[in-house]
Amino acid sequence: MLELDNLSVRFGGLTAVNTVSLKVGSEDVVGLVGPNGAGKTTLFNAISGLVRPSSGAISFHGKSILRTPMHQRARLGIGRTFQIPQPMHELTVRENLIVAQRFGTGKVNERRIDEVLDFTGLADKAERHAATELALTELKALEVAKALATNPSLLLLDEVLAGLETHGKRRFMGMLKDLHARFKVGILIIEHDIETISALCPRVAVLNFGQLIADGAPDAVFRDPEVVRSYTGAAHA
Repeated sequence: MLELDNLSVRFGGLTAVNTVSLKVGSEDVVGLVGPNGAGKTTLFNAISGLVRPSSGAISFHGKSILRTPMHQRARLGIGRTFQIPQPMHELTVRENLIVAQRFGTGKVNERRIDEVLDFTGLADKAERHAATELALTELKALEVAKALATNPSLLLLDEVLAGLETHGKRRFMGMLKDLHARFKVGILIIEHDIETISALCPRVAVLNFGQLIADGAPDAVFRDPEVVRSYTGAAHA
């Protein structure tokens, strides 16, 4: 489904993503981890079209999307959330989904919106003012709901669990597992908590200084000496 081939993103003299090659299939749930500043969100921005790669290739369902605008990538099936929830001000929860869906698909499907509201636990909040009347857990759910409303085949989830207390995090993890099974969507998720990512993802990819240094099962990846060094602050080899 998604394939990155030697992808690099540079900002002046800074290389934020350095020749990363990665594949994510429709059946995959892949955790993307690494220290702060490793390039994880920049990689998401390159995939979704917010930044232009300096070199390398991005293909989706076998076709290059390197020069495809962001809204067209959404319509091809790439949905994403942002680390800091971004509800659309002055709009209700339902209206947030309608705007997101129109952007991502070019039309409005009320049945899909109702299904997503019910799945994310926001059905009873549908007419609430999104920016001022939702708790943090609900704002995180709204981020996922907006992405789901676009009927994606790939979800890029940027730290959707960050800031949640233990009970909220556990409930959210359950929802993400159900999401993968119910909506048949591939998932690439950024998360800092190793225990959480190990429980959620059968596969983990690790970035450090913009480079992919490991990709595999969580037990093997988190025992990799280079991964251990990256998390303990040792100098990059």
